[in-house]
Amino acid sequence: MQWRRTAGTLLLAGALLALAGPTGQTAGPTAGPTGQTASTATATATATAAAPADGPDPIDFAVVVDQSASLAEKDLARETEAAALLSQGEISERSRAAVIGFGSSEKPGQSPVREVCPLTVADAAGRQRLSDCVPQLNRRDAARMGPGTDFPAALRQAVSRLTEDARPNTPKVVFLLTDGRLDVGDSPEYGTDKANRQANGQKRLNEELARARASSVQIWPLGFGSEIDRAALTAMAEGGHRGSCADIPEATPKMRVVGTSAEIDKALQETFAAARCARIAHGTVGKPPADLSVTIPPIATDGSLTVGKHDPKVRVTYYDPAGRKVPTRGEFDGSTFEVSGQDGPVEALRVKNPMPGRWRIHIEAPEGHRDREVAVRAIWQGRLRSAVTLDPASPRAGEDAVVEVRMQTRRGVVITDPAQLQGVTVAAELTGGGFAPVTVRLADDGRAPDRTAGDVRFTGKLTVPASATGDLQLTARMSAPGVTSDRRPLHARTTQGTPAVTAGLTVDRVTVHPGATVRATLDVTNNDSVPHTLRLALEDQAAGSDLRITPATVTAEPGGSTRTDVTVTVGPGTPVGELGGRIEVVDPGDDGRVLDSTFLDVRVEAPPTWWDRWAWAVVAGAVAVLLVGAFAGIRLAARRRRRDLAGVVLELVREGRVLDTLAIRPGQSGGGEYLFTVEEVRGAAPTLRRARTGAASAHRLRRTGGGELLLRPHRGRESAVRPGQPAGLEECELIVRDGRRTSRGVPSGTPTRPRGSGAASDTGGSGGWRERLVRRPSRSGASARDRSRTPRSDRHESDGPRSGPSRSDPAGPAAPRPEQPTTTNNWDPNF
Repeated sequence: MQWRRTAGTLLLAGALLALAGPTGQTAGPTAGPTGQTASTATATATATAAAPADGPDPIDFAVVVDQSASLAEKDLARETEAAALLSQGEISERSRAAVIGFGSSEKPGQSPVREVCPLTVADAAGRQRLSDCVPQLNRRDAARMGPGTDFPAALRQAVSRLTEDARPNTPKVVFLLTDGRLDVGDSPEYGTDKANRQANGQKRLNEELARARASSVQIWPLGFGSEIDRAALTAMAEGGHRGSCADIPEATPKMRVVGTSAEIDKALQETFAAARCARIAHGTVGKPPADLSVTIPPIATDGSLTVGKHDPKVRVTYYDPAGRKVPTRGEFDGSTFEVSGQDGPVEALRVKNPMPGRWRIHIEAPEGHRDREVAVRAIWQGRLRSAVTLDPASPRAGEDAVVEVRMQTRRGVVITDPAQLQGVTVAAELTGGGFAPVTVRLADDGRAPDRTAGDVRFTGKLTVPASATGDLQLTARMSAPGVTSDRRPLHARTTQGTPAVTAGLTVDRVTVHPGATVRATLDVTNNDSVPHTLRLALEDQAAGSDLRITPATVTAEPGGSTRTDVTVTVGPGTPVGELGGRIEVVDPGDDGRVLDSTFLDVRVEAPPTWWDRWAWAVVAGAVAVLLVGAFAGIRLAARRRRRDLAGVVLELVREGRVLDTLAIRPGQSGGGEYLFTVEEVRGAAPTLRRARTGAASAHRLRRTGGGELLLRPHRGRESAVRPGQPAGLEECELIVRDGRRTSRGVPSGTPTRPRGSGAASDTGGSGGWRERLVRRPSRSGASARDRSRTPRSDRHESDGPRSGPSRSDPAGPAAPRPEQPTTTNNWDPNF
């Protein structure tokens, strides 16, 4: 028995200790890690207050859905899906949600309201319970609910639920969906006289609105259809609590009307986002199977991807902007995931610290379940961490001080794009002993004391009250659509009299790669009689930052000023982007007084790749190769043009008479050379004929790169040929007439072959190979003069025998034979 009493006492003591907090904590001052008391530690700028709960601020909300008889079944189904979108898309796991249907009470056994989902915490298990209970709105029960529209009863039920066990500073919101106006004419609750029931109902509605206002409950009405009483909805929005989650117009309750129930889901999600200071990103729409997408901005820190799939048979897979499939529960690459509603008409994936960018949502469905369009949206909020500096860091009472604030996400992304904070308002509040709170509005407009407009650094000036006695606490507040700040305070304290030690720290504004260093300069003046050892500390660092400051301490000798070079090393593991945080100079010998504080104006970029380092050389080399190639191509083309024999005409002459001519056409002198033969057919005069490449018995005429003509007879040596002068060619002579010297065609005055000679063409053939350059007696009576009348171009190219005049021409005496040029072997070096 004694043992049982002792055990019970121990259990009771343990429970009390657990309720009291960690061992060793008391209500009074406590020793810190350096032996300072809690009150002393609070006086330093490096101390921080208890951090607020991580994640977005919660809200308590009720979705109130009109189930009156005026709604068609499809309208009620769309209202139900809209209610599911809100309950599944809520981004805070600490929020609470209730879903209530309403109609009227017109006979015994009926109730004007039906609470299908009680107030439920929207954590993982709670969201699944909400997914299961919301579909009950689809089922009407005429025995338990009348067909009218009892707004007062619906608001009374919602306000009662939201005010039960209400949490301080948690917004309470009612989202009211309806297709009509107040209709309680058949409800005995509003009087025995039917003619007065509507007026009594309106009076009761005003009373419920006053109750909501007194209980700080906001009302956001959403109407759809053509029978909406806009004035009544406006009165409900303005009759409730007019407070909001932020000091922005979008967050103030207002009514909204859409044309049809098909627009409810989009409008209600937009209304919900405005009421809880979030933003909504509309994605794509499609029927399964399909890939849908939605974009989450870099500023988002918490969000939910909602998939309005209508049919529970639709299956959804989520992929992050890097193309990786993400888990439906658990952690992955710095993000936390949690899915709900997979077996309902609305599915949602809640993401903490989402990766910014375009998310892909793949949808599949079996046959027979692919006729409905699926819509994807993202509700997100940016809960930013504020980094605050005060200059001077420890001001005197009555002194002006400059406040500067910048923001970064939990992923450590410093916000540098002013478009992401469009419509933002930033203020700082200074509190402390001996004075009332002082609030100053901060701006990013480039006007003093702000240095640069649009750099997302909000600056303002305040005056420390002359009555300030010591400790100071500076808190930044940011308000913007979808953006809130964590309101972490900066602790400081006033300086009494002239400080013994002053310090000024400047940091280079540079862009570096991981592994590089950043230079800083510390100037210290010590007017004291003893040395002071100052500490340099890195504060408000982003997660994953790998920074080291050298030296960590600096000793200021008495009675003088010193300058110290300081180095901040950016470790190889530091993520790219703007470096968050600041550097503080602290004097531990003066109770941890902060002498100076400055932001790190450093941007980290990924180290250059091989291409980044040598791209210029590769491009320059490629350009050089192209230029050399173009120059070589031009030179080659010019050389080919110079060597081209097109337009050259060959004349076969014997005893001063032209026996045959052959014009070289474009494309026939490949490589600057032309092959031909001299052929005879028994009884005909010799003729010129083009030979095929590789013909062993062919003569060759070629032009060098310098333009010189060279002739190499078959079984002879190559020698130079002058245009217009005969060259020996066995039993005949050859005269070369260069058309390039006159025109691009055949030179004017060039003799032509007589028409109708029947000579073969200039293509190669076997008939002339055996009889080339051999005299044969002529069997034809045609003379060489007659033969010369036929142009060479009129003769057909063939390999058959020719008929023509004999070599001995009885028409006249032979002309004197011109002197043949000396045969030489003049090879052109450019060939």
